[in-house]
Amino acid sequence: MKQDNGYNPLTPEEEYVIVHKGTERPFTGEYVKNTREGVYVCKRCEAPLYRSSDQFDAHCGWPSFDDEIEGAVKRIPDADGLRTEIVCAKCGAHLGHVFLGEGFTPKNTRHCVNSISMKFIPSVNKTLKKAYMACGCFWGAEYYFMKAAGVKHTAVGFMGGHVEHPTYEQVCRKNTGHLETTEIEYDSTRISYEDLVKLFFEIHDFTQADGQGPDIGPQYLSCLFYANPEEKAIAEKYIGILESKGYRVATMLKPVSTFWKAENYHQQYYEHKGDRPYCHRYRKIFD
Repeated sequence: MKQDNGYNPLTPEEEYVIVHKGTERPFTGEYVKNTREGVYVCKRCEAPLYRSSDQFDAHCGWPSFDDEIEGAVKRIPDADGLRTEIVCAKCGAHLGHVFLGEGFTPKNTRHCVNSISMKFIPSVNKTLKKAYMACGCFWGAEYYFMKAAGVKHTAVGFMGGHVEHPTYEQVCRKNTGHLETTEIEYDSTRISYEDLVKLFFEIHDFTQADGQGPDIGPQYLSCLFYANPEEKAIAEKYIGILESKGYRVATMLKPVSTFWKAENYHQQYYEHKGDRPYCHRYRKIFD
């Protein structure tokens, strides 16, 4: 719900950057390595700011753009004269800083923007679909899903519980009913839901009934959330195949419900950390 001034309400973390001109830690923002097509808008007023086609990887730890949507961004020289701040031209929200002459692209411009200052609106694409899968600690699960060919984007969060807008701390108390879940956005012309189900079973111990590896608790249980009868039938098919191989499958099947995205520091955790999961590993099961 928007405030009386027409702006979206901000979390304390968003207010720190957008209002008080803070900076999020490098390589922690949601959009550092976003490769989806779409438009970035201001988190506070939703004015369009940048097109994904102008984004590039400057290896600096923050989303970088070599151009803005015309008239969307205002430049303000810092008081010390060393840098130039960029703000939303409509509401004045702090975005980051702009740098010239670095030679990254032919436009010789780099808008260094805090992810938390923006919201991404993906382009409509009928071949893009989403799947929701829970198989233990979402850090490790996402590590494998995001590397699959045809997967365009992943996010981690919570599904299946009874508390709205749960925090990681609340879920860890083991009484919200949520499971740590990965949201997988994939190009259905390159990878199928069936392929994702097979990968799901191949990256975790689906026979464990009390958690996953050393992570014990209800939030770590194995579950496939199905969006329609077709997805449910595919999940049941592979559970049947596994049972015919002698496995005792502990994976639950539940209908998709609200996906609550986890805090930013959980997103693409191992990608930012430069490490590998301790609780997940890949092993081929299906031909």
